[in-house]
Amino acid sequence: MIQEVTVKTGFKKLSDSEALAIAGAVLKGVYADKAISAAPPFDQTTLQTAVDDLTGAIAVQAQAGGGTAVTAVKNKKRNALDGLLRKLAHYVQANCNDDVQLVLKSGFQAKTIPVRSQTQLDKAKILSVDNGHTKQLVVTVQKVPRAKLYEVQAAAVGANNTVGLFQTAGVFTKSRSMAITGLTPGTIYAIQVRALGGSTGSGDWSDSVTHMCM
Repeated sequence: MIQEVTVKTGFKKLSDSEALAIAGAVLKGVYADKAISAAPPFDQTTLQTAVDDLTGAIAVQAQAGGGTAVTAVKNKKRNALDGLLRKLAHYVQANCNDDVQLVLKSGFQAKTIPVRSQTQLDKAKILSVDNGHTKQLVVTVQKVPRAKLYEVQAAAVGANNTVGLFQTAGVFTKSRSMAITGLTPGTIYAIQVRALGGSTGSGDWSDSVTHMCM
């Protein structure tokens, strides 16, 4: 029986100690052991700093015996760690190829869903590409049934409409308002999107849509 694998998130439901334990496992699995071959969305130092910040804030809270100010600081540090763990969970989800052992080696927990047959996800269709903030384009695609995530890639369009090398621009949980950042104003970009998930891992890349970053 084929299985679909979902990386568990829901980090806000965990205690501080449980969240720190998962972060420690991810530091080992994703960064030290390199369970996933694709490059993570940020470096090890970023996650380690968030772990250290939360650990320190917990110690300060305990020493102070609680209190509104120190608790607010601790909660802010916890929210920062949860956000990083969610990004890493999405990264592992996008690159695990429904291999539950790979998810576990990365340090995250997983759940599996039996799938009777392999059905490729539908080809994504871009509905719009609009300008967001400076150096940003916002992409909206038609929702793809059974898709868990959406991956966006972008390439600069040069002279004579020559499309450059496509580069990953992000993985998103929703099909609307996918913001691509760090672009160059005045440059035209070709944008493609594909759906991720399902028993075959991903659907086909969408047709390219071009838009100038403002």
